[in-house]
Amino acid sequence: MIRKIIHIDEDKCNGCGLCAEACHEGAIGMVNGKAKLLRDDYCDGLGDCLPGCPTNAISFIEREAAAYDRKAVEANMKKKEEQKNLGKKAPAFTGCPGTRMRMMNHKETQTEEISSAKPTSMLGQWPVQIKLVPIHAPYFQNANLLIAADCTAYAYANFHQEFIKHKITLIGCPKLDDVDYSEKLTEIIAQNDIKSVTIVRMEVPCCGGLENAAKQAIQNSGKFLPWQVVTISIDGKILEA
Repeated sequence: MIRKIIHIDEDKCNGCGLCAEACHEGAIGMVNGKAKLLRDDYCDGLGDCLPGCPTNAISFIEREAAAYDRKAVEANMKKKEEQKNLGKKAPAFTGCPGTRMRMMNHKETQTEEISSAKPTSMLGQWPVQIKLVPIHAPYFQNANLLIAADCTAYAYANFHQEFIKHKITLIGCPKLDDVDYSEKLTEIIAQNDIKSVTIVRMEVPCCGGLENAAKQAIQNSGKFLPWQVVTISIDGKILEA
């Protein structure tokens, strides 16, 4: 039968594996570092995998394909659940290790131990680059969002404790990436339960692009969120807050 089904452009695919994680039916898998549509009858054509692709390698096409088989999908998911309950490991992640989504839990450092304790990372998730982070991720729910310029963490010494702690971190540099982040940031804010947005930028003019993209995203999302902009000087001081 002719029907709508996803198509994966291997030339654009960077092997991040986000589409495979987003596909609830198990239709997509990673083969030799590239995303593959494993079975036509597992693909329902709804496109849950599309928003998470950072390289726009996935699209819809109409072609001859087997009909979506809900029973086969349910049987496959049941088998995976049984394997999980038996303690068997799921297939190893074969995408790019640097883009695999992760959540981290850090123990709170007791106040009396701060003076002697080694600095602890406060990063709560991975990846952090705006271009790589998926639009839908569990860590976005009830999240305080930090949108920061790449250089800020290098310039400001206490960046983890004062800015990253208890926030979900997104970083980017519009000058180096030469992209407009506003569209993706809009989708992240609009499609998730974001509680607040903190924008941290450097004093250099090129950082204005990140600030403008974040402000535009908040406006375009249609939500009324508390937000603030913090500017860091080149010598590591807070200029505006």
